[in-house]
Amino acid sequence: MVLEVGPGTGNLTVRILEKAKKTTVVEMDPRMAAELSKRVQGKPEQRKLDIMLGDFCKTDLPYFDVCISNTPYQISSPLVFKLLSHRPLFRCAILMFQREFALRLVARPGDNLWCRLSANVQLYSKVDHIMKVSRNSFRPPPQVESSVVRITPLNPPPAIPFEEFDGLTRIVFSRRNKTVRASFFDARGVIDMLESNYKTYCAVKEIMPEEGSFAEMVKQVLVDTGCAEDRAAKMDIDDLLKLLAAFHEKGIHFS
Repeated sequence: MVLEVGPGTGNLTVRILEKAKKTTVVEMDPRMAAELSKRVQGKPEQRKLDIMLGDFCKTDLPYFDVCISNTPYQISSPLVFKLLSHRPLFRCAILMFQREFALRLVARPGDNLWCRLSANVQLYSKVDHIMKVSRNSFRPPPQVESSVVRITPLNPPPAIPFEEFDGLTRIVFSRRNKTVRASFFDARGVIDMLESNYKTYCAVKEIMPEEGSFAEMVKQVLVDTGCAEDRAAKMDIDDLLKLLAAFHEKGIHFS
């Protein structure tokens, strides 16, 4: 079972139909969907094709083994995270993105492009750069170069709530070349937001908040984990998970 996102007039779809037993496509433009439908009408491939009309980001996806997409660049990030949250897990996704977005997906700690996106995606999947695609491969040529990546979800997925990990990386990568301590304490509103979450957590669990300054509690977590002077640009996923676990141990949450 193959899922294709944004098939357009179906140049890639007809090649997929040659190999796949069943293909579902999600297309937002009714004119494109009609063109694709007409292209397979009366052919054996028609029985193997389901066309879903609508916005991919708002569509309930069917079961699929493989996802293939020449991704509309404006939905690159939402598409990746929608796929990674899909259950049951798919086998792999072969996706084309704008080159810089693709390189962010595969970046490693210490790379110039290592960022919140890199960490969030690599927590839940293995990402490989497959090939570069020149702008001259398209008519008319776009303004940017492209790349194809393969995303393979980790199975089983780590039992880390995405909202919590994303909340942490949102803070530490807000100033990726500054210290983690600065990301927490120099950015307006971060400590207030975490303290509000902490008070809510204590109320729900019916426990008394720790005495003393909440800011000092946060500072102590950063010191105890050895992360206070680290910089997000060089922190790997294990470093981030260690920090998240230490905050959770104190009842400090990010969502």
